[in-house]
Amino acid sequence: MNKLNIVILAAGKGTRMHSDLPKVLHVVGAKPILAHVINCAKALQPNKIIVVYGFGGERVKEAFSGEDITWVNQAEQHGTGHAVQQALPYLDADADTLILLGDVPLVDVNACKRLIAQADNKLAILSFNKADPTGYGRIVRDTNGRVHAIVEHKDATAEQRAIVEVNTGIMAMPNAHLNSWLSRITNNNAQGEYYLTDIVALAVADKVSVVAEITTDEWSVTGINAKTDLAQIERVHQARVAQALLQQGVTLKDPARIEVRGELQCGRDVEIDVNCVFEGKVTLGDRVKIAANCVIKNAVIAAGTQIAAFTHIDDTTVGENSKIGPFARLRPGTTLAADTHVGNFVELKNAQVDVGSKINHLSYVGDSTVGKAVNIGAGTITCNYDGANKFRTVIEDGAFIGSDSQLVAPITIGKNATIAAGSTITRDAPADALTFCRAKEQKTITGWKRPQKIKK
Repeated sequence: MNKLNIVILAAGKGTRMHSDLPKVLHVVGAKPILAHVINCAKALQPNKIIVVYGFGGERVKEAFSGEDITWVNQAEQHGTGHAVQQALPYLDADADTLILLGDVPLVDVNACKRLIAQADNKLAILSFNKADPTGYGRIVRDTNGRVHAIVEHKDATAEQRAIVEVNTGIMAMPNAHLNSWLSRITNNNAQGEYYLTDIVALAVADKVSVVAEITTDEWSVTGINAKTDLAQIERVHQARVAQALLQQGVTLKDPARIEVRGELQCGRDVEIDVNCVFEGKVTLGDRVKIAANCVIKNAVIAAGTQIAAFTHIDDTTVGENSKIGPFARLRPGTTLAADTHVGNFVELKNAQVDVGSKINHLSYVGDSTVGKAVNIGAGTITCNYDGANKFRTVIEDGAFIGSDSQLVAPITIGKNATIAAGSTITRDAPADALTFCRAKEQKTITGWKRPQKIKK
C-alpha cells in the first residue's frame, strides 16, 4: 500500500453563514464541522494530514491545537487549485494524496477507502447523481463512458448542464502526477480562479486514467454553505445516530426526537422517551429508562436506573437501580450510590449520596456527604454558602432529616440522628438523638457584617 497524504481544504470564509465564526467551526452533533472531516482523515491512517486554512485561521488552528496536523495558510483565496498548490511543498513525493473538503462533515470513510484503492497511478474522483445539478461541476464522459473533464456550472454549455453526474470535490491521485498538473492549471474561466477540477483534462491529456467512484449517499458529500445547510445536516446526522442506536437494540419512542450532541453508549434493553438531549460523553447501563424531556451531560447512569421526566443531569454518576426525578437537577460533582432516590424539584451539587438514601421532595443538597439509608425530608436545605465561602455538610448513616430543615455548614449530623421538622441546625447533631431548634421570636442584630472571601 502506498503512503497516504490527506489535504483538507478549509480556507473558505463562508459568507452565506452570516457569522463571525469561521464556517468550519460551526457545529454538527456538538463537534465543529472540520472535526468530523479530521476524524474521517485519521480513520484512514495517513502518513500526514495537511489542513489548508484561511479566514479566521488562528481560531481554526487553536480549535485543533492538540491534533497532529500540518497547517498551511492560504492568505488569499484564488480557488481550490490554488489551495492545493499551497500544500504542495508539504506533500511526500512518493505518496498518494486524498483531497477532502473541510465543510463536508458527513464524509464517508468507506467511500474514501474505495477512492484511495482506485488511485494507484490513476486520478480517482468521487461523484454522485443529483436530480438538480445547478451549481455543481459536471462529470463529462466520452462516448465510451470514460471521464475526460469536469466542467464547472458557470463554464458549462447547455448540453453539459443537462448532465446529472456531478463532482463532489473529493479526489485521490499520486503526488508524482499532482505536482505536474497543478503547475499547468490556469485561471482562464468565468470565475478567474484556479480550479482543482482542471487536472482531470490534464490527466486525460497525459494518458492517465480517470475513474469516477459514484456514491449513492448524497448527504456524505454535501457541503455546508449556509445556516439552512447546517440545520439540514444536523437533522441527517441525528437521524443516523438514532438509527445506529436502534440497530444496537435501544428502544427509542420516536427516533426523530432525540438529540445526541457527543457520545452516547447504551447497554441492553435501554429505553429513551421523546425530546431527550445527551451531551458530552454519556453511558447508560442495562435496563436504564429515560423518560421524556431529560437533558443528560457527561454522566454515567448504572443498570436498572429510572430517570423520570424533565430531569437535568450534568457531570454526575448514578448507581444501580436508582430513581431520579421528575424535575430533578443533578449538578457537577454529584455521585449517587445504588438504590438512591432523588425526587421532584430536588437539586444536588457536589454531593456524594450513599446506598439507599432518599431525597424526594423540594430540597437542595450541596457540598454534602450523605451516608447510607438517610432520609432527607421535603424542603430541606444544606446552607453551604455564607456569601463568600463554601462549607461542607456531613450526614451520617441512618439519619432522618425532618421537612423544612436548614443545615448550616460546616456541620455533621451523627449516625441515626433525627432532626425535627422546621429546625435550623447550626451545630453538630449527635448520633442516636433527636435535635431540634425552633426560634420563638424574630431578632435583628445591628452592625453585623457579612463575612469576606478568604484569600488563598
